[in-house]
Amino acid sequence: MADFNKILDAGDVDGNIINVVVEIPTGSSHKIEWKRELAVFELDRIDPQIFAKPCNYGFIPQTLDEDGDELDALIITEHPLTTGIFLKAKVIGIMKFVDDGEVDDKVVVVPADDRNNGNAYNSLEDLPEQLIKQLHFHFSHYKDLKKKGSTVVESWGDVAEAKEVIKKSIQRWKDK
Repeated sequence: MADFNKILDAGDVDGNIINVVVEIPTGSSHKIEWKRELAVFELDRIDPQIFAKPCNYGFIPQTLDEDGDELDALIITEHPLTTGIFLKAKVIGIMKFVDDGEVDDKVVVVPADDRNNGNAYNSLEDLPEQLIKQLHFHFSHYKDLKKKGSTVVESWGDVAEAKEVIKKSIQRWKDK
C-alpha cells in the first residue's frame, strides 16, 4: 500500500482543488482509520448500523488538525467510494466540530469533476438542506451509545473558512 502522506500533498488549496483519501464509504458502519505510523488502513471499530456514515469520509494528506490526526473530509457523492482511493476534490465548506473536547473539523468536498450533476455543488448552500440536517444529526449523535454528548457540531463555514483551516493544518504538518 502506498503511504499517502509521502506520495500526495494537500493539493492546490488556493485553486480550490485538493487531494482527499477515502477511508469510509457512504453507508458503512465500519470505522476505518488511516494509521500514519504504519501507512495502512485499520478497522478501528464497528459502529451500530443506525450510525452508518451518511457520506464518504476521508482525510487530506500532509495535514494535521488540532486533534493530531490528518484533517478530515466529508466527501459528497451520489454513490459510495472505495476505501483507499484518492480523488481531486473541490472544497465547498466546513463543519466546525468538537469530539470529546478536541477540535476535529470536517472539510466538506465534492469531486472536482462531477459530470453526473454538472459540477452543481460549489458551496454548502448548493447541497440539499436535508443532507446538511442528516450530517449535523449524525455527527452530533454517533457516539451517544458510548458517551452521550461527547460530539458537538458547532457551526458550518464557507469555502474561505475551510481553506483557512486547511492552510493551518498544512502548517501544523510542516511544523511537526
